[in-house]
Amino acid sequence: MTPRRGFPPRNGRTFPPRTGRTFPLRTGGRTPWEQQEPTWRQAKPALIDAALKRATTRPSGNWYVIGASRDITPDRPFGRTIGGVEVVVWRARSGALTAGPGACPHLGAPLKDSRVSCGTLVCHWHGLALDGSPFAGWEPYPAHDDGVLAWVRLDAIGGEEPLPEPVVPPRPTTAAVDAVFTAVGRCEPEDIVANRLDPWHGAWFHPYSFVDLTVVQAPESQTTEGEDAFAVDVSFKVAGRLVVPVRAVFTAPEPRTVVMHITEGEGATSVVETHATPLAPDAHGNPHTAVVEAVLATSERPGFAVARAAAPALRPLMRWAAGRLWRDDLAYAERRWQLRSTGRFPG
Repeated sequence: MTPRRGFPPRNGRTFPPRTGRTFPLRTGGRTPWEQQEPTWRQAKPALIDAALKRATTRPSGNWYVIGASRDITPDRPFGRTIGGVEVVVWRARSGALTAGPGACPHLGAPLKDSRVSCGTLVCHWHGLALDGSPFAGWEPYPAHDDGVLAWVRLDAIGGEEPLPEPVVPPRPTTAAVDAVFTAVGRCEPEDIVANRLDPWHGAWFHPYSFVDLTVVQAPESQTTEGEDAFAVDVSFKVAGRLVVPVRAVFTAPEPRTVVMHITEGEGATSVVETHATPLAPDAHGNPHTAVVEAVLATSERPGFAVARAAAPALRPLMRWAAGRLWRDDLAYAERRWQLRSTGRFPG
């Protein structure tokens, strides 16, 4: 789902051409936090709920993000319990992603704690070797590596018509610096998605990162329901009163994913993908969901080549920035689930 370009300017805001000769920083954020224009009237619960419900009707093909591609190395497996199903993934000798049940078919050993030797997963309890083909009742799961994220298809819990590949949103066509952040909260995937489909909370809830936020278009004012995009003019804080103004468009291409595309301003075509993966409930039956957020940053500026070269050093900073936001947003999502589960959610 490609976000529309050309949303009308709001409050006179314009975005400079994307060339290496423009300076991206501006001054902003003059209004004190408590004197911002309230957004609660615009953030209508029914509007957010309707967008959430439309997202849940879009096909996922039963694909779930299991983690970052970079975390799955040739020498060791990676495991996660998705929707109560224990899953293990590893690299075949060719480097291709291989996935299957996380319990050894012999005596149930946790295969995520085993070893990989020449593309073969070798159980650390008794040495049973799995090369990714069916063996003794162990059946592989379809797996997909999109270069940034690793996915696994679980038809038994998805319940949809399977798709051959996951619904991966459009990404930058030029080389990007990518980083993946993961956190776990006590909530359900819909609470994560609902948080991301509420752009009005940005400058109120995250004043350390966002200022001058205006939602310039929301789904209820669009003529094409299928686009279902929220367009936002916002400035990212850099230091002091220095900010970078952008236009961002939020879309939900499938039930457990919300994507933010930068469509105007510095870093146009950069993407932030937020994926919500259900995990196993805890001992008390409370749901847990993993937020797997992929940031793909790019720029047409000639100097961005330096950033690409410094990507290993930048990734921890990018994960830190995502973690600071999700510290608050997970509290939002957990609170939403708590209210829903106790029948106290407004409306």
